[in-house]
Amino acid sequence: MKKFSSLLAVIFSVMTFSQQHGTLRKVATVGFLNVENLWDTIRSADYIDGTRDIKNPAFHRSIPLDSIKFLEAEKYDGIWSDGALIDKKVIRYQTGSDEFTPKSAKNYNTKVYKTKLANEAKVISEMGAQYTKTAPAVVGLIEVENRQVIEDLIKEPALKKYDYGIIHYNSYDYRGIDVALIYHKRRFTPTNSLKKELKIFGDNGKREYTRDILVVTGFLDNEKVAFFMNHWPSRRGGEAVSLPKRNAAAALLKQQMDSVRAADPDTKLFAMGDFNDDPVSSSLKNYLKAQPSPKELSQTTPYLNLMYPLYKKGVASLAYQDAPNLFDQIIVSKNLISDQVTKEYSVYKAEIFAPAYLINKEGNYRGYPFRSWNGDQFTGGYSDHFPAFVVLQKEP
Repeated sequence: MKKFSSLLAVIFSVMTFSQQHGTLRKVATVGFLNVENLWDTIRSADYIDGTRDIKNPAFHRSIPLDSIKFLEAEKYDGIWSDGALIDKKVIRYQTGSDEFTPKSAKNYNTKVYKTKLANEAKVISEMGAQYTKTAPAVVGLIEVENRQVIEDLIKEPALKKYDYGIIHYNSYDYRGIDVALIYHKRRFTPTNSLKKELKIFGDNGKREYTRDILVVTGFLDNEKVAFFMNHWPSRRGGEAVSLPKRNAAAALLKQQMDSVRAADPDTKLFAMGDFNDDPVSSSLKNYLKAQPSPKELSQTTPYLNLMYPLYKKGVASLAYQDAPNLFDQIIVSKNLISDQVTKEYSVYKAEIFAPAYLINKEGNYRGYPFRSWNGDQFTGGYSDHFPAFVVLQKEP
């Protein structure tokens, strides 16, 4: 088995802003992490009320199964389609729901759940803190089951004092996992949020239900910004076979970013998440048109992939099929790039966050992310992905 040594190939110097620049500057961290299946311990289902509009169901949420008897619903028959939503209330069972319960092979009980929450809260609180001395202003979350697990997460001691707000929508993902955003209420003020469904289809012509793209606009320390949280379709079935699905996700993301930028060119854009592709993959290069360096930016190619230089240096955020990959990326609009510090935020540094406690230290998986699960055994670890973050700076 290959060792995951490329993760350790690049060591970043850790310096405070006062040490490096001689003066203090206003800073903020924006980042995200894949929390590797943050589920509660209750078996759940998707409840979809499709009586209003096929395109915009009147209601959709993840519910405990013991609540179904209190709802007017038709049991999901295994052939869920857009048409099934018309004049019906549908219960769709989540494929991952049974796995994360006390009666499952994982023995996923309250003790394990609490440990999982504490682990993820620790990581969030420390992302970028070596530069900013505080927790991130905005954090994207990947693989959360429902809003309740996020509520539990931000109440953890490591995060509670920061008073994070939540933006979350249920997606139609077949496993029952979503993306979300938490934000420091005193620093970020959301003005609008929405989810954009990614509609993709398998070879049999049937729709495959995956995660939405979460779009959030607002003001970060009084500057207009937009965040686009992503968890693109996996490489299940093979990279080449599944690539068209990620190309579709990239096209949808670009359409959303272009739309926000056209409405207000001054808005600073952040697209981030688990793209299930590397910076050099077709989806990111040819469909999103994320550029590898600032010199490639233009009016028609305004998005910069901050992770491209790290990828070229051999930095990775996970191991997929025993090979290092940099799937976790942050892409920004060109108005966040500046060669000098001004009164508006610009990018200071982008990193894959891999402190020692997040790295597996022994065995065949030495150097890999210290993940939470080894099959059905809870390891006490954190995630199968390293988080990513970007530090912003401006004059105080």
